[in-house]
Amino acid sequence: MQAVVLAAGQGTRMRPLTDATPKPMLPVADRPLVAHTADAAVEAGVDELVLVVGYEADQVRDFFGAEYRGVPVEYAVQEEQLGTAHAVRCAREHLEGPFAVLNGDDLYDEASLAELFTVGRDRPVVGTYRVEDPTSYGVFEVEDGEVRGIVEKPSDPPTDQINVGAYVFPAAAREWLDVEQSERGEYELTDVLARTIEERSVGAVEVDRWLGCGRPWELLEANEWKIGELERRIDGDVKGDAELHGTVVVEEGATIEPGVVIEGPVLVRSGAEIGPNAYVRGATMLGEGVHVGHGVEVKNSVVREGAAVPHVSYVGDSVLGRDVNLGAGTQVANLRHDDQPVEHTVKGERVSTDRRKFGVVAGDGAKTGVNTSLNPGVTLSSDATTLPGETVSRDR
Repeated sequence: MQAVVLAAGQGTRMRPLTDATPKPMLPVADRPLVAHTADAAVEAGVDELVLVVGYEADQVRDFFGAEYRGVPVEYAVQEEQLGTAHAVRCAREHLEGPFAVLNGDDLYDEASLAELFTVGRDRPVVGTYRVEDPTSYGVFEVEDGEVRGIVEKPSDPPTDQINVGAYVFPAAAREWLDVEQSERGEYELTDVLARTIEERSVGAVEVDRWLGCGRPWELLEANEWKIGELERRIDGDVKGDAELHGTVVVEEGATIEPGVVIEGPVLVRSGAEIGPNAYVRGATMLGEGVHVGHGVEVKNSVVREGAAVPHVSYVGDSVLGRDVNLGAGTQVANLRHDDQPVEHTVKGERVSTDRRKFGVVAGDGAKTGVNTSLNPGVTLSSDATTLPGETVSRDR
């Protein structure tokens, strides 16, 4: 079976992290987000991956090449991002027989995806996931394991089983991709699914674990999931009295200086330099070439390649882009005094992260002056700067 993986979008809700990186290529543990989707598909037994690319397509091509983990890879280009059905339509020339479609910015547990593909060899099937409040999702009408319909963001949901963007379509659906534009001006794959439900008996496979990764705090959650699955491995240089507790991965070429304490799950990537006398804890990913210096504490954060937090700073529950530099004494606040969920700006609107603790999001190349204080939920745009001693309470 072929699997079409949708990886063409920029990810505007992830800005500024996606200013120069397509959302599917943002880091989750030791590989890009879309690689976890591809890994799950490969483990589930696909015969070929068809990656739909668009924004910064070369980054996807460079990572996957012509073959990934022994499975051939083809590419389809979506020049304009005009919806999910349009994306699959761009891949139509590659499709033969029944085919799966997966969102390249979602995480699925491999066992559930394997069950989806197994069932999909005999009939069309969709992946579902149960949530407490399904009103913000596409919701399936399911009776006796068969999908009867799908309703988008209903005020009165027919079930608690939502659409997770994992499908197996029959070969005939290749000709059903020419759907009408929706009210929001996109060609929707759910319209193709509606046609499939009319023409075929469509099964439902309940996914045990799923995460849609569209906003910065969900990137943190994705890393919490995948870093938590790593096994302890120390291949780098650990010096002196450094202490490494729990699930810690130190890749070859990384250096841990004396006095450092790391409490896993933590991933330290090749070329990173930690310490001396630094404290790293809580589902943290320190990317290639990152420098965390003396007296610095980093907690539950994603720090991308080339970033530096050199001197007596605190970074908690935050995402730092490539080549960010935090001046000495920079402090990230990650908790509101009223103990309410931290809010963050997404596409110009302040929205709740539903997280009690959330720090800052800093785009590539952002720099802070010494003794800067950053309030919870603040965004620093790519290449933004702060003055020494400044308190930043609004997006910069």
